[in-house]
Amino acid sequence: MGFIREQIQSIKNNDPAFKRNIEVFLYPGFKAQYRFKIAKFFHNRGHQLIARYISEKTRKKTGIEIHPGAQIGKGLFIDHGMGVVIGETAIVGDNVTMYHGVTLGGTGKEKGKRHPTIEDNVFIGTGAKILGNITVGRNSKIGANAVILEDVPPNCTAVGVPGRITKK
Repeated sequence: MGFIREQIQSIKNNDPAFKRNIEVFLYPGFKAQYRFKIAKFFHNRGHQLIARYISEKTRKKTGIEIHPGAQIGKGLFIDHGMGVVIGETAIVGDNVTMYHGVTLGGTGKEKGKRHPTIEDNVFIGTGAKILGNITVGRNSKIGANAVILEDVPPNCTAVGVPGRITKK
């Protein structure tokens, strides 16, 4: 399935306000991911300056910052998007839903893998901060404004500051 069809399906599955397929081109999450793919192309070929330039222009246009080094799976749905940050070593699995203000970031000046891994079918609520080289297991939910600093097992719900498991 092509990227545009994949995004249309993802938006249909997640946004009841979506009416027509052509609307996909108006979604900031779509624009950011499309441009991310272009930046990733240059990043993977050693052209980091061009990749970062595209990434910065995208951030200014959409309010969504996805580092060209990140790994993004299929069907990522970023709703509204403003303030979303996905760090360089972040890994985002398939069919992840993410609302505005989400940060997949580091906790300092670590070297190597320093951003989270988000497995498949994860829901991340508005304003959540997931920080460090941790894993959020598949089918888990992260509550709005939660600050997650430790691994979240699969099929769990985590909320609060700092995040704690409330449902297994």
